[in-house]
Amino acid sequence: MMSDQIKVLAADGESEMLEFKRTTGTRREAVRTVCAMLNQRGGYVLFGVTPAGDVVGQQVGERTIEEVSAEIQQIEPPAFPAVERIHVAGDREVVAVRVSPGAARPYRYRGGAYRRVGNTTLAMSADEYNRMLFERMHSEQRWENQPATEWSVEDLDAAEIRHTVAEAVRRGRLAAPGTQEATELLRGLGLFRDGVLWRAAVALFGNAERIEFEMPQCLLRVARFRGVDRTEFLDNRQFHGNAFALLASAERFLRETLPIAGRIEADRFERIDEPLYPPLATRESLANALCHRDYSMAAAP
Repeated sequence: MMSDQIKVLAADGESEMLEFKRTTGTRREAVRTVCAMLNQRGGYVLFGVTPAGDVVGQQVGERTIEEVSAEIQQIEPPAFPAVERIHVAGDREVVAVRVSPGAARPYRYRGGAYRRVGNTTLAMSADEYNRMLFERMHSEQRWENQPATEWSVEDLDAAEIRHTVAEAVRRGRLAAPGTQEATELLRGLGLFRDGVLWRAAVALFGNAERIEFEMPQCLLRVARFRGVDRTEFLDNRQFHGNAFALLASAERFLRETLPIAGRIEADRFERIDEPLYPPLATRESLANALCHRDYSMAAAP
């Protein structure tokens, strides 16, 4: 971008897709706007332009860009808007952040989601955030319904496929398939179509060793902390594998780490052991975490 282009943008005034900041000292407020633009149609945030549209610039060093970039890194899921320095006069420059519409909306910044209304950045309502999240998770072009081109049925855990289907039949959630052949079972689950295996099949049933190297997002990190501020670890582990293996690992970790209370009742010979939290509740929480995470983010366990 050239200085003449900055002057043209500044002359247009702030809008849904354009925001001015006098200096990078207001970068937190600016990155809220970056987050909002990611959630909508994109735009520009210009540091070194007054709210009235005067291009005054500021002194910019490498540390300046590092601070702006570090603040942008607080956006989740990760986003990578372009940050550019444009010389305007003397030793003064404008820092321009160019934001494209986000592909993984909704985005959050420091725990909050934002949207643009005219030239104002506002907090997004819970209903709007959930609607946007639902649209992302249920779009037709999701990560999990794309072909796993380098994988075959032989690369999956056939025993786990059979066990899963058998359990679903036993619980009345599936009709008996009349076959134990892995390919047919996957076809019945909607994970194998027109001779193509879907990525969801790999995430659910893939071979653990190959998953570790080819699908880093199939990773579970578990930790136990002292206190509530998460500054001191008492235990910290990570597991690789398909979703069913990760669920089993997480449940095992809870059994090993949660306190278990025991009691004796007068009419029972054996002791009754009860973990601190009900296993049905923790299993539901773990299953939801594994089912609803965004598997398109390879760097996010």
